[in-house]
Amino acid sequence: MKGLNLSARFRIILMLVLIAAILMFLPMRVALGMAGLDRLGLGARDVRGTIWSGRIDQLMLGEMPMGTVNAGLSPIALLTGRARFDIGRTKGMADDIKGALTVGFGRIGVDDVTGAVPLGRTFAPLPIANLQMEDLTGWFAGDRCGHAEGRVRARMAGQFPGLNLTQGLSGSVACDGDALLLPLVSQSGMEKITLRIWRSGRYSAEMRIETADPGLGATLGQAGFSVIGNAQVLKIDGTL
Repeated sequence: MKGLNLSARFRIILMLVLIAAILMFLPMRVALGMAGLDRLGLGARDVRGTIWSGRIDQLMLGEMPMGTVNAGLSPIALLTGRARFDIGRTKGMADDIKGALTVGFGRIGVDDVTGAVPLGRTFAPLPIANLQMEDLTGWFAGDRCGHAEGRVRARMAGQFPGLNLTQGLSGSVACDGDALLLPLVSQSGMEKITLRIWRSGRYSAEMRIETADPGLGATLGQAGFSVIGNAQVLKIDGTL
C-alpha cells in the first residue's frame, strides 16, 4: 500500500510539473486563441514567443492598426479570474502605446490604454486621423457596456477653411446603455463629435459644427455635411 501511495503521489506531482511546463512554454498565439480575443476583432500578421513574453506583429483591433507590440500575460490578474495580456511599444516615439487586452467572467475589453491609434479611413468620411488615449479602460459585460473611463482626443485628418481644429476634440469616455460613448468637443465648444461603439463592432458617429459662416457652410456641404437647425451635421454608421 505504501508503494502504491508513493506512486499515486508521484503521478500527481508529475502531472503538476507537466501542467506547469505547458503553461510556462505555451505559445502566445495559442493563448490568445484560448482567451477568445478574436471577439474584440483581434488580428495580427504574426504572433511569436510564449504566453509570458511574446510579440504581436501588426496587431489589429477591427480596422484599427495598433502596430507591432510586445505582449505578456499578467500572472497577478489570473488570481482575480481575468486573463490580462499587457501590450506595449515604448521606443520614445510618437506612436508609443501601452495597455492591456482583458478577458474575464462575462467581460471583455481593454484596460489602461495610453497612446495614439491611427485610424486611416476607419470612420470615413468623418475626418478623424487618430485617437489619442489617456488611461482608457472600457469593457463589455455580455452585449452591454459594463464600464468605461479615461480620456480621448481625436486629431483631425484635414482642415476646412475657416475652421481651426488643430487642437482636436477631446472628452471622457462613458457607458451609454449598451454602447461605449465618446463625446468629443473642441476648445471653442462649437464643434462636437459623438461616437458610439457597440459590442458587435457596430458604431455610429455624428459630427456637429455650429456656424453662421455661409462660406464654411458651403465647404462643409461639399464634404457631406447637412444643415440641421443652426448646425452643419455629418452622420455615419458602420462596423469596425
